[in-house]
Amino acid sequence: MTLPSGVLLAAGSGTRFGSHKLMHPLPDGQPIGLAAARNLIEVVPHCIGVVRPGDKELIIALLELGYQVVENTKPGAGMGDSLALAVQTATNSQGWLVALGDMPWIRQLTIRTLARRIERGASLVAPTYSGRRGHPVGFASRWGCRLANISGDQGARIILGNHRDELELLPVDDPGVLFDVDRPEQASNPDFSPGGDESS
Repeated sequence: MTLPSGVLLAAGSGTRFGSHKLMHPLPDGQPIGLAAARNLIEVVPHCIGVVRPGDKELIIALLELGYQVVENTKPGAGMGDSLALAVQTATNSQGWLVALGDMPWIRQLTIRTLARRIERGASLVAPTYSGRRGHPVGFASRWGCRLANISGDQGARIILGNHRDELELLPVDDPGVLFDVDRPEQASNPDFSPGGDESS
């Protein structure tokens, strides 16, 4: 059995944040995006980061972590396009575990649990906390063709919505699966208010 590839979606504009969100430091000094990236690659050895064109600082940092980096030349088209690019880059993977670059507090144990479920045959898998679905989301290799052809802001939501009978929801004691950083004050003082994000 082989672990799925990790996918870090990091091509968003972060306009609500007011600056380069993914390079904004957390209280421990780590940039938001690199904390999320490190949590993923320390569990899933093969990871692809999808970034905005010319985002040199983030690209260099991801390469240093061991990521394969892909630039999305049309980042405004939506998260689905970034996910499709990642899957097209790793078509031979045994599945994909899709994480968001602005969710730095997901525990590695949660990521490992989800990756193992895909490795052991789950079709679709996602964590839940307090009854709400969060990230990252895992897809078995059978979804490769569908994922490689999605586009727009819906991401893979359509797949998850149309195949709820195949979606395995794993309750976890990890509020980080729901918490994405939208504003600078959240990076400094996360309250883990259930915000959720079911965009992938």
